[in-house]
Amino acid sequence: MAISNVAVAQVATGTADPASAPHSVVGRKTAKKKRVIGVGGWILRIALTVLFLFPILFMFVSSLKPDQQIFGDLSSIAAFLPIGNISMDNYAAVFDRVPAARFLVNSIGISAITVVAGILVNSLAAFALSRMRVRGKTVILTLIIATLIVPFETLALPLVWWVNQLPSFELTEFGFLFTKGWIDTYQVQIIPFIANAFSIYLFHQYFESIPKELDEAARMDGAGWFRIYRQVVMPLSGPAIATVAILTFLPAWNSYLWPLMVVQTEELRPVMVGVQYFFQLNVSWGEVMAYSTLITLPVVALFIAFQRSFVNSIASSGVKG
Repeated sequence: MAISNVAVAQVATGTADPASAPHSVVGRKTAKKKRVIGVGGWILRIALTVLFLFPILFMFVSSLKPDQQIFGDLSSIAAFLPIGNISMDNYAAVFDRVPAARFLVNSIGISAITVVAGILVNSLAAFALSRMRVRGKTVILTLIIATLIVPFETLALPLVWWVNQLPSFELTEFGFLFTKGWIDTYQVQIIPFIANAFSIYLFHQYFESIPKELDEAARMDGAGWFRIYRQVVMPLSGPAIATVAILTFLPAWNSYLWPLMVVQTEELRPVMVGVQYFFQLNVSWGEVMAYSTLITLPVVALFIAFQRSFVNSIASSGVKG
């Protein structure tokens, strides 16, 4: 009681902050309010997590059930529980029905190359606009950002014509054979998507947060621009790199319209084009769910691996003007 009286006296005389007096009436109310907000925040997070996990959980559980049981469980909570006739038959049937392994390898390779090349190209462009003295770089950056408002569907047909005019070559037993057109190749699924306006903007905003005094110190030691980019700026840009990797990987992995337009050979197709195989004759929803689970796992694994860097990058660079 004595401590409480002293705290109240300090608050009354203005010698202490009401919120800093833990045993005062105001202090107890503030602490209680913080606890309520904290508990409410956790309840909201848990509710949102459960809400977003329901479709993924339903997909995975359904991939373990035959079609009859999937439809029979739809009216109860059993639709989200691995109970009943559970087996891996749908996963085995997926590989019998479509060349799923080939599709997965194609998508992993295409996405990985697009991510690596995209990080290099877009970070170099952002570095030049952010750190180097380039005349009209504000106008250039504005034009780059303006391309974001143009939907890909508008550019798809002209892009098909352009890639069909580009030179191509292949290695044969007689040497290099030069041909015309990139249709039905791996490079047509990679090169048009390496440069990305949003990735350049994200890198640019993050580079702007790195003190330019580091560049001046490096130049005094005889470092050139590329060495500054490689040894100073990029090692400090881990969150931005992780974010660009995720945002580049997702559209590359989920690409459907473009491969459908430019790829005819089955051996070159990515995983998303494989989805249509399950709707051609007899639709087996268990196999559809199994295939969907297989192509979802790499995306979930990538996000879990880089989620901390992704959040840090958005917090530090995504809100800048």
